[in-house]
Amino acid sequence: MDLNLNEEQKQYVETVRRFVGREIMPRAMNLEKGHAFPFDIIRKAWDLGILNLSIPEAVKGYGIDLISTALIIRELSYGDSGIATSAMCNDLANAVIAMHGTEAQQHAFLAPFVERPLLASFCLTEPGAGSDNSAMTSVIRKGKDGRYLLNGSKCFITNASFASQFTVFCKVGKSSSPFIACVVVPAIAVEPDTAEAGSHACREIPLPCGGRIVTGKPEDKLGQRLSNTATVTFEDVEISDAQIIGDRRLGFQYLTDVLDYARPMVAAIGVGLARRALDVTLAYTQERRQFGQRICDMPVARETLVAMWKRVEMAEMALMKAAFMVQEGAPDRGVYASLAKNLAAEAAVFCSTEGLHLHGGYGFMSEYEISKLIRDAQIIDIYEGVREVQNMIIGRELI
Repeated sequence: MDLNLNEEQKQYVETVRRFVGREIMPRAMNLEKGHAFPFDIIRKAWDLGILNLSIPEAVKGYGIDLISTALIIRELSYGDSGIATSAMCNDLANAVIAMHGTEAQQHAFLAPFVERPLLASFCLTEPGAGSDNSAMTSVIRKGKDGRYLLNGSKCFITNASFASQFTVFCKVGKSSSPFIACVVVPAIAVEPDTAEAGSHACREIPLPCGGRIVTGKPEDKLGQRLSNTATVTFEDVEISDAQIIGDRRLGFQYLTDVLDYARPMVAAIGVGLARRALDVTLAYTQERRQFGQRICDMPVARETLVAMWKRVEMAEMALMKAAFMVQEGAPDRGVYASLAKNLAAEAAVFCSTEGLHLHGGYGFMSEYEISKLIRDAQIIDIYEGVREVQNMIIGRELI
């Protein structure tokens, strides 16, 4: 494994870094206060070619390796982890199609995202099925005419209020079935120019094929407020065979594959936030003076800064190894994906918490960015598998 970035990867980093510095960082704090989804930034990211990174070269016209994808997500997260989450979850929904869809399905369901700045939702979590995916109750059943109908509700779904397509995991036949299917449900296209970014209303989507989708009002979250999250309910949505990805009994395997892909991306979000917390805190402690000296010159404060730096660097190394292992298809890639996710989440929580501490009372004030970062960091330790689940995965492989 070569830790040196090639010229193309360096160019990606510099391009996204300039984009973040120009479009996200000057606006993130104010945008968050307004609770409006920054669809205009998503559109500009699409214009730049840093959205929909999992779409294969055969559809998109060019390919992006997994390490470059992780670097892009890391840089987006440095500007705002909510925006990075929306971008990452777009790929989460599309990666399943890219990995296991037929050539016809890839062109049918992924080409629209190449042509226009659309969003997709990855629909897995349910009110009664968080870490335990086998407890999901969403189901596809064959009706009297032999066609499948999808019914069920999903919660905490990223991009739900603005999604033009839903990738849904569900049981087959009955909720107690051991078989899980992955189905794709295209909906009415929602584009930046027509989307009501500040709307807090529910959304009802009638489908030409039959049935409807209902999304709940956007969730009022502790952090990552620039990422849209809502419930999604599927009511008698007709599903054709062409909408079922791969074998309708092998959805759990497809889910495992896509989560192995996703966890390094979540790690990239954690690393980006952790580094931002470190940089914000360094800048503050270099400027703020107490007891006649800069805070950063105090041994006890410097020890904390060193601990923060070490967490960032260790998480970044784990991220790069995980991305490499997943890219190479290594048999133990899932272990390293889980390790990277855990270390990056720990780094994000630690650096934002210690950063707020070094800010003192000012850090508790909402106008200081560290107060936003500590809120944003908490979900990184939870989504795409809480730390305990990652440890279960690692422990299972070790023994």
